[in-house]
Amino acid sequence: MRYVDVVSTTKKISKIGLGTWQFGSREWGYGSSYAQTDAVLIVRRALELGVTLFDTAEMYAFGRSERILGDALAEAAALGWETSTAVRPEEAFVATKIFPVLPVAPVVEQRAIASANRLGVRTIDLYQVHQPNPVIRDGTTMRGMASLRQVGVVDEVGVSNYSLERWRAAETALGSRVLSNQVQYSLVRRQPERDLIPFARREGRLIIAYSPLAQGLLSGRYDVTNRPRGAVRKANPLFLTENLARLTPLLDVLREVASGHDATVAQIALAWAVHHPNVVAIPGASSVAQLESNAAAAEITLADGEYDALTSAAENFSPLTGPTSWAAMAAERVGNRT
Repeated sequence: MRYVDVVSTTKKISKIGLGTWQFGSREWGYGSSYAQTDAVLIVRRALELGVTLFDTAEMYAFGRSERILGDALAEAAALGWETSTAVRPEEAFVATKIFPVLPVAPVVEQRAIASANRLGVRTIDLYQVHQPNPVIRDGTTMRGMASLRQVGVVDEVGVSNYSLERWRAAETALGSRVLSNQVQYSLVRRQPERDLIPFARREGRLIIAYSPLAQGLLSGRYDVTNRPRGAVRKANPLFLTENLARLTPLLDVLREVASGHDATVAQIALAWAVHHPNVVAIPGASSVAQLESNAAAAEITLADGEYDALTSAAENFSPLTGPTSWAAMAAERVGNRT
């Protein structure tokens, strides 16, 4: 496993982490036993492979994801691992997020303590604002964050889905760095390259890439003959038949690069996402095998020519978006019912 070496933090942060939206959430369709069995095994194996970054949120299954992650880390700690290759559970860099319905200082403080209790930790390593509140600015939110840091409930502060302007404003309000901005970033979602990644590079901040495989679109598993079945992916316009057809040239380049590294398409897509020193990724995992595959991507170093070829292919991908995609989704639903 590789770790971030451009930002100084109390605990090291792995280039590939584990996103836990699926822990306890029914919409992914993983089945009722996933939380009690698979999720625990996935966390344990992640630690064995050197993964330190674990990301969750209070809104994921209404706090259940935090509880599942916390219980899994506690169970791993109870095993008393002493291996030289495993990350000890206490070395896990645990990140969670507040859903900012009313992100005034007292509420931020109360919710952080509730999240810490669900996670079973004294200190949340990274506490993030899940998305910007359109009405309440970040002054009162960051006062709450500052108080949490002062008493040791929170170590680092982050944001999610923030524009550069608002990220900077949050830092001004906090009076110190806001370590990270968690945003969609992948070969098919490259908007952070415009200003967020350059800012992170200049100022020593992090971009945490969620959906680095675009919910599996970049796994090579789906095409026009094999559409996804889960509710989450069906609601994503990127999985429209037309968009899957348009994706073919990019997948072809991914396969070509993968063959040169004896890797999978998904691993190359992840390697592209974390190629920049200030970017880490938090793919989810439906199984231990998928977790192992994701973690292995951290060891892949793309040649400049490979990175450029992938980027060029991504630039040429032009999916249906906006009202056009909504109309196409409606038409496909009607077609599937007839």
